[in-house]
Amino acid sequence: MFNHLKNDLPASIVVFFVAIPLCLGIALASGAPLFSGLISGIIGGIVVGALSGSHIGVSGPAAGLAAIVLTAIGALGGFENFLLAVVLGGVIQLVFGFLKAGIIGYYFPSSVIKGMLTGIGIIIVLKQIPHFFGYDPDPEGDFAFFQVDGKNTFSEIIDTFNNISPGATLIAIIGLSILILWDNVLSKKGKFFKLVQGPLVAVVTGIVFYMLTKDSEIWGIASDHLVSVPVPEDASSFLAQFSFPNFGEIGNPEIWITAFTIALVASLETLLCVEATDRLDPEKRVTPTNRELLAQGTGNILSGMIGGLPITQVIVRSSANIQSGGKTKMSAIIHGLLLLISVLLIPRLLNMIPLSVLAAILFIVGYKLAKPALFKKMYNLGWKQSIPFFVTVLGIIFTDLLVGIGLGLGVGIVVILLKSYQNSHFLHIEDKSNGKHKIKMTLAEEVTFFNKGAILKELDSLPRDTYLEINLLNTRYLDNDIIEILEDFAFKAKERNIDIKLVSKRGTVENPSSFIEFFERRPKSNLSLS
Repeated sequence: MFNHLKNDLPASIVVFFVAIPLCLGIALASGAPLFSGLISGIIGGIVVGALSGSHIGVSGPAAGLAAIVLTAIGALGGFENFLLAVVLGGVIQLVFGFLKAGIIGYYFPSSVIKGMLTGIGIIIVLKQIPHFFGYDPDPEGDFAFFQVDGKNTFSEIIDTFNNISPGATLIAIIGLSILILWDNVLSKKGKFFKLVQGPLVAVVTGIVFYMLTKDSEIWGIASDHLVSVPVPEDASSFLAQFSFPNFGEIGNPEIWITAFTIALVASLETLLCVEATDRLDPEKRVTPTNRELLAQGTGNILSGMIGGLPITQVIVRSSANIQSGGKTKMSAIIHGLLLLISVLLIPRLLNMIPLSVLAAILFIVGYKLAKPALFKKMYNLGWKQSIPFFVTVLGIIFTDLLVGIGLGLGVGIVVILLKSYQNSHFLHIEDKSNGKHKIKMTLAEEVTFFNKGAILKELDSLPRDTYLEINLLNTRYLDNDIIEILEDFAFKAKERNIDIKLVSKRGTVENPSSFIEFFERRPKSNLSLS
């Protein structure tokens, strides 16, 4: 793991700066103590990072769970009761891992996964626009379209232009310029510019700018436009920030319902993120998903035990890690250590970082996830790929992450059904034979009840005086529903002077009196009956 430290260390610094406002903002959006977000970020980096089989995934508090956490804290009667649900949720995730439920993530179509990444990229950019201009009323990390304050993503952007902070905007533009210059020009000039990353330079520049302008009425940056890490006065006040679960409520059924909800949503979000980060990985490594569930479960147990929020693998930090050159899990672990050290030693320095500079860093991350060229590429792949992709993107933008993915998956299933409907059979019309039209119907390898409509429509449209050959030589599975359709058609065929020849590996028969008897009385070979 230490062989790539020259890549992992700079990447971990970028992830660290991205993680700080997200950890704090998700805690704020969840109605939890701010310190709980940092706890889950530290455990997600150090513990889950060490146990996970993912080389480039980064774990921490997830925006997708913020609404669940906010509701649960109130419904369960306090934060300590909620922490018990987090611990139990981690135990349930361990059970999922032992039951090898990690395979679920592989059942999501590629177009939906690409749509998820693109939608998240767009949301990152849209959500950071207010912070870029120094307008910060909405908690960082809230990725839902409709917000708890009654506004939405676009109304927040419109409000931004009436509340622009000159100082925050100026340093954001400077920071964004540094990032673009570093990424496109300076990083190719020498080893120094590869070792020292642009985001670190942008953040340091932001701190210097704040120090130089803090007394200026025009260019000064207000405290609510800065990172806000809790600052303990001494060791006892630091320890007082930790909370512990109330195990006395372990028999409360509502606790168990919340625990199962956390485990299910956190596991699904993690598995989707794993699938997405594996696709982004330049080395195309594959994460063992069952091991990932075990790592996440362990992390959630520890997080709940000391007052942290639920943990998942998260795409924003993971993609920032990949795009910053992270090679191994050391970048995730180091980012967790940096969070721990900074909370202990330099909280006041962190509180001098303008949020607008961090917004500039996330602009770059969001753009790389949602490059315009990808939209053209998906469109050119045809409607079967493009429609689930665009539905997923729009669903994530206008609802939230899981709803958007659900919509994309639903459309993907409809596409599969349509494709199955279209590919049930092949019809070939030959010359007349004995005064009759000769038509050959070749059924697909697998014919299920999804194909009933297409086959029934084809049979009903056959003209009178037809010689129909039904070829089943390549068919390995024929649903009983299809056999019943053929049985009904055999009866109607006599009235329309249609002769039927059935060809299969079970034999050939002219004008079978009963299709059901034909399949039942002969030994089964390669043809299965449902």
